[in-house]
Amino acid sequence: MALWDRFKESASQMQTQLVAKKNDLKSGAFRDASMAMCALVAAADGSVDASERQRVAQLISTNEVLGNFPAEDLRRRFEDCLDKLTADFAFGKVGVLQEIAKAKKKPAEARAVVQIGIVIGGADGDFDKDERAVVREACFALGLPPHEFDL
Repeated sequence: MALWDRFKESASQMQTQLVAKKNDLKSGAFRDASMAMCALVAAADGSVDASERQRVAQLISTNEVLGNFPAEDLRRRFEDCLDKLTADFAFGKVGVLQEIAKAKKKPAEARAVVQIGIVIGGADGDFDKDERAVVREACFALGLPPHEFDL
């Protein structure tokens, strides 16, 4: 099986796992960490163009797991994290990783945040090296081994 086919299958399985856990993923820490992860993946290459911002915002608003939270609240949190990253990527990344680390106390939420990062990163058909690298960093912030997610 080609690498891309394996990745698509893995991302699909992760989304299925997330939907199965939807009722357990309602905390503020999960919400904040998920939006920080989405912003980090969107800005993984150090910049975010308007179309990428819109695409990720659309994915957030249609993701079934994130439906536990008001869409406008999610969008505001996502935009706040993106603003930090676009103002100063290196400094912003520190703050965004701290937001992600909020989910560390609950392993199921921590894993779900990583899975959301992978699903968002691969949504455009290319989970590139920059996206993989920031999701790997998020794993460390969450105390999770990256190899658990093939990173």
